[in-house]
Parts: sequence; structure tokens; C-alpha cells
Amino acid sequence: MTCRHKHHHDAAHQSLSGSIVLNLLITLAQIFGGIYSGSLSLLSDALHNLSDVLALALSWLARRWVKKEAGLNHTFGYKRIELLAAYTNTLALMIIALFLIFESIDRLISPEPIASVWVVGLSGLGIVFNGISAGMLRQHSHQNLNLKSAYLHLLSDTLASVAVFMGGLLMYYLDWFWVDAALTFLIACYLIYISIGLLKSTSKMLMLFTPEHISIEKILEKIHPKTAPHQLYHVHLWPLNEHEIHFEARIDCVHNITISEFNILAQQVAQILRDDFQIQHCTLQPDFQTQTDKVAVVQE
Repeated sequence: MTCRHKHHHDAAHQSLSGSIVLNLLITLAQIFGGIYSGSLSLLSDALHNLSDVLALALSWLARRWVKKEAGLNHTFGYKRIELLAAYTNTLALMIIALFLIFESIDRLISPEPIASVWVVGLSGLGIVFNGISAGMLRQHSHQNLNLKSAYLHLLSDTLASVAVFMGGLLMYYLDWFWVDAALTFLIACYLIYISIGLLKSTSKMLMLFTPEHISIEKILEKIHPKTAPHQLYHVHLWPLNEHEIHFEARIDCVHNITISEFNILAQQVAQILRDDFQIQHCTLQPDFQTQTDKVAVVQE
């Protein structure tokens, strides 16, 4: 790692750490203020902030654990822990958001007085803290998707706090207490909306589904000119995590080729997978006169 790259890495790590602290403080303050003032919108905004604290902590851990060495008991290392944490956090977020929706509907039917000064003050504090956190990560957001997603989370937090702040002003000056429940409903619906996509994508990766942007048919079509007359079959294609894709297949050799000949063939296939499909890991098994179905995908 060069000094310049190490400097950027350390700066990004410090920005993540600072953002976690700021968001944790505003989350705790909004939870307390939401309970004390009776404001559901403050609690829903706190939930949004809490989800981002978890996302930021996940990003922070990922940058620390990504280089941990694999071992005999964990041959892939900790590369899939991001998926497991993201799935668990997202599922919990959706359950809490559904609870807030039911509570907001009840409040819309029977609005209750709210200490709107707390709503204005704490949502204003949320705007400041989230804005500072987003500004800290903005300069690093171009480095990778991990930091970019963390930055976008904080930016959405800032916008949610602005909405709650405006609602607090309406309650303070006009006594429109129904606005609190309406904002809670909208924020909770937004949380479910952004969670569905993440839950869907993480579920597919945990289930080892074929990445949506890659077609096995196109891979076989591209590789066939290199492997012919040998046939590629029993293909497995799966994402290890957000960044790594693994490819595994067997090659039915029409004649008993040497190991060196197979190595050349395997290198050509791996090169096509890297250059045309950004697949980093390729495992091929040579077969000769095996009695098995020679189909691309098989239920083993």
C-alpha cells in the first residue's frame, strides 16, 4: 500500500468513525425526544438514523475485516459477513417500519398534542449532524461503493430531518398535530421502499443466485469458440459478495488431452471471464468419457 493510498484509507476510516459517533448521538437524542414529546415522526427519523448507524458501522467493519486472512475453518474469510449483516438489519428495519405505519394510522385517526419545540430542536440538530457527517464522507464517496452507499444513506437522513423540521414548525405555529403522524407514515413507507430492494438483492446473493447482470447463455456462447470441440457443462455461477463473482464448470474433453493442454484452455476461459464479464475467480474440472448428463445447469 502506497503512502498516498494509505493516507486516503486512513482519512476515510476516520471520517466513517466520526460519522458513526455523530449519528449515534443524534439517534439517542431523537429517541429520548420522541418518547418525551410524544412525536412519532421524531422516532421514525431516529429509526432512519439508527439504520444508518448500523450501515456506517458495517462499512467501518468491512474496511477493517476485508483483509483478514482466510483459514482452515473459514476458507472464504469474512467476505460474506456484510451480506448477513445487511440482510438482518434490513429485515429488522422493515418490521419496525411496519409497526410505525400502524401507529401513524392510529394517530391520524386520533391526533394527540405534541411538544413541537422538541421536534423542531432535535430535527434541526439532526440536520446539522447528518449534514456534517455527509460532508465528511462526500470527498471519499468516489473511492468505492461501500463509501458511496454510506454517503447516500447520510444524505437521505439529512433530507428526512428537514421534513421533520418543517413538520415541527407547522405543529408549533398552526397546531397541525396530524402532520406528525403523516410524516411518520411517509418516512416509514420510504424506509420499506428502500429496504425491499436491499432485502431482495441480499437474499439472492445469500441464496447464491446467478447475478442478474450476467447471462450464463452469453458466457457459454462467448467461450465455445475457445473450448470447441470440448463441451462446457455443469456450470455454477454465484456472487461471493457485492464485488466478487465465482465461476465453476466441468469440461467434457473429446479426447484425452494432457495437463499442459488443459492448463492453456483453462487460462483462455479465465481470461474471457475476466475481460468480458468481470468474473474474478474461475474453477474448471476436466472430464473424459464420464457417464453424466452434459447439460449447462444440473440439479446435483
